[in-house]
Amino acid sequence: MRKSALTSALLVTTFIASPAMANDDVAKQISNPNQWVLQTGDYFNQRYSKLDQINKSNVKDLKVAWTFSTGVLRGHEGSPLVIGDTMWVHTPFPNIVYALDLNSEGKIIWKYEPKQDPSVIPVMCCDTVNRGLAYADGKIFLHQADTTVVALDAKSGKEIWKAVNGDPKKGETNTATVLPVKDKVIVGISGGEFGVQCHVTAYDMNTGKKVWRAYSVGPDDQILFDPAKTMSLGKPVGKDSSLKTWQGDQWKIGGGCTWGWYSYDPEVNLMYYGSGNPSTWNPAQRPGDNKWSMTLFGRDVDTGVAKWAYQMTPFDEWDYDGINEVILADIDVKGKARKVAVHFDRNGLAYTLDRHTGELLVAEKYDPVVNWTTGVEMDPAKPNYGRPYVVDKYSTAKNGPDVNTKGVCPAALGTKDQQPATFSPKAGLFFVPTNHVCMDYEPFKVSYTAGQPYVGATLSMYPAPNSHGGMGNFIAWDAGKGKIVWSKPEPFSVWSGALSTAGDVVFYGTLEGYLKAVDPADGKELFKFKTASGIIGNVMTYSHKGKQYIAILSGIGGWAGIGLAAGLTNPNDGLGAVGGYAGLKNYTALGGVLTVFSLP
Repeated sequence: MRKSALTSALLVTTFIASPAMANDDVAKQISNPNQWVLQTGDYFNQRYSKLDQINKSNVKDLKVAWTFSTGVLRGHEGSPLVIGDTMWVHTPFPNIVYALDLNSEGKIIWKYEPKQDPSVIPVMCCDTVNRGLAYADGKIFLHQADTTVVALDAKSGKEIWKAVNGDPKKGETNTATVLPVKDKVIVGISGGEFGVQCHVTAYDMNTGKKVWRAYSVGPDDQILFDPAKTMSLGKPVGKDSSLKTWQGDQWKIGGGCTWGWYSYDPEVNLMYYGSGNPSTWNPAQRPGDNKWSMTLFGRDVDTGVAKWAYQMTPFDEWDYDGINEVILADIDVKGKARKVAVHFDRNGLAYTLDRHTGELLVAEKYDPVVNWTTGVEMDPAKPNYGRPYVVDKYSTAKNGPDVNTKGVCPAALGTKDQQPATFSPKAGLFFVPTNHVCMDYEPFKVSYTAGQPYVGATLSMYPAPNSHGGMGNFIAWDAGKGKIVWSKPEPFSVWSGALSTAGDVVFYGTLEGYLKAVDPADGKELFKFKTASGIIGNVMTYSHKGKQYIAILSGIGGWAGIGLAAGLTNPNDGLGAVGGYAGLKNYTALGGVLTVFSLP
């Protein structure tokens, strides 16, 4: 490996106190709660707002203030951004960007429409979604479906620079947002279902020049691991930590994609994210732990070198893609104040780690029906420390190819997919949108061809048995104790990102199209409104001219809604989701609408 060590820990306390550690402009804008500058709300991914004009006593009075049609169908994930008098809204493919005038109830200031080759559409797994824009230094950053990263002038919409991050002909696409931090824009890649060797990449914010790239799997100089200094569960990873866990050159098409969310802690200059499933979905074709797929990373922003890594699901047998957001918070864990990273994984386990060292503090199920594992070994003295105990009955590898392993909980789309949770420092709790879904999983042999699906499994999905009969729950979670505080059942998966506020209200959306508000203390429903289409977007809030607003994108789609979005009817299509969510067609139809609410 190239001689490259992690930079020294930098002595600052918050990105507000020393904004140069993050990005001067972004830090300044985030400090103003009237705005919404990043998809994640802030660098800590908390999706919490200090605004309290809308509170639990008056939220029942919310009314629609104005609406805006995006002109695009398919799934609308992510949320608008707001800075000053302007709102920026994005769409799924073709990834149109609108700048809207808040002084004129959303009058269009400018529109940017990329010219992308529509051949990218069939290469995108699980719908043509995009998780949104980011802002920094007077620029709006868009990562298109075809992997083109674009910097736009925020005022005029004119292109400042472009950079191509991947090749759709090999199956490389994008659905994620970006992280603007310091002088860089950090982006991921999609394509695990096409045998892509996946990565995160940092580009210079002002020029678009590539600064560094860190792969999830491969040799040390590609994954940017220092064998002696990159730690995993308190020990150095050692030389060739990834290569030793793959058979032959399988790592070259090994997956580990990075299409989720990114957070950042300026105190130690680390960014945090998760990597996805190994390729293929047939575990018999890739024996070994398949490191570092299914992994949480803490990486130095300047160099890309990993300070620590923790693999949650070694040798993934169920497509428990590990890309879900990492939320940073300061909480009490077992009687001790800790700086933590909290992650609700697809595999059904919620993890609390020390965000500076990667020490594993808590790992517990956040849906009681999870059955593929009995739990994680938490004793550092044990050789299998940090590994989940797999239940043989639900092991698709032990049952073997061409055997249909039935009743696995959760399904491949996980107890939670990309739909982000929120943390309320005021309540001290995490509020989590979840799926309550199980599956049958039958692997089969598959050959790799560049640009062609490399899945190797047939799935069917259905509601978890012997429970409330629905396919979702919205829960409150104590990350210090690893316990559910309360759980609110929903008929379908809660595929919307949540928002918590200082007004003691938590918001989320449903696949049928309801925007809902609940009491953080007990989950009691305080408000609901049926929007134009199913909601897979993320709730955000802002204030304009002294008035607080709540905004949500509607537009059914995503993995759960792929049957409606793409017009699919075969129950096994959409990697098993079409059959599982067939009932959605009785509640909603396609759309692409922004709905903005306020008090009368």
